Amino acid sequence: MTKQQRVLVLGANGFIGSHLVDSLVDYGYLVRAFGRFENEPLFKISSRVEQFSGDFLNQTDIEEALIDVAYVVHLVSTTTPATSDKDPLIDLHTNVAGSIDLFQKCIANGSIKRIIFASSGGTVYGDNYPGRPFIETDPTNPISPYGIGKLTIENYLHYYHRVHGQDYTVFRIANPYGGRQKNTKQQGIMPVLVKNIAEGLPITIYGDGTMVRDYINIYDLVDIISKSLSHDLLYKTYNIGSAIGVSINELVEIVESTTGNKAAIEHREIPATFVQTSVLDNARLAKEIPMNLTGIRDGTRSMYASLLDQLNS
Repeated sequence: MTKQQRVLVLGANGFIGSHLVDSLVDYGYLVRAFGRFENEPLFKISSRVEQFSGDFLNQTDIEEALIDVAYVVHLVSTTTPATSDKDPLIDLHTNVAGSIDLFQKCIANGSIKRIIFASSGGTVYGDNYPGRPFIETDPTNPISPYGIGKLTIENYLHYYHRVHGQDYTVFRIANPYGGRQKNTKQQGIMPVLVKNIAEGLPITIYGDGTMVRDYINIYDLVDIISKSLSHDLLYKTYNIGSAIGVSINELVEIVESTTGNKAAIEHREIPATFVQTSVLDNARLAKEIPMNLTGIRDGTRSMYASLLDQLNS
């Protein structure tokens, strides 16, 4: 890919999107940052970034945003696993329908070289953990509306590639964490644990804390996605994770050790749509894109340092 070609980042003012915009600029790319900008953008202001204020579900906005674009990174999600559980139709009417509209606009545009879609490695495989990290060829059996929606969008990308030749890459992402992540349950457990334990506030754990997840540092994640644009990838689907499982209990211990505080824990029943174990094998991607992944303890220390900076500023 020629770096003077423009990358459209949909969801550019979110947690992953804002970091990706910064990363792409660091690599020398032109970026069109699509999102809602009621407040200051989270990403760094740069002459190489064009802010495009628009609504993902507005077809006119999408059509205009695609003009003179070579690559599209689709990071938009109007739901979280929790909100999808409460109303499964939201995923269908917004994320799935909006993604289909986007793909059709890309095909009509005729100059989109590749669509990159952020799928969910933690939900599309379901609860049939094979006793080793999931590989991309493992069966998919999502048990939540959120995962079903993500997998459905993956399948539509496969359809548009087969029928119209539209190139694409699906990244099944583990649990990203790092700076700019909101302290809400909707954006993952890491910022909640770090902030609450640091401030002596209670934390909620579903079940007995043995639930295992795979955590990927946000800087590692966006670096991988940025590098992928200049690679002719061999496959259409890749996991992005650390390939290391960490239980909730272990994660609490890491945060306690980092902050020097003891956690006050409240236990609740595990929701039916939660999987017990989800760890992603990253060997397929590592063969094509160099990785230097941040360990969970180093990443937690970085998050805690950022929190202290915010509190002292």
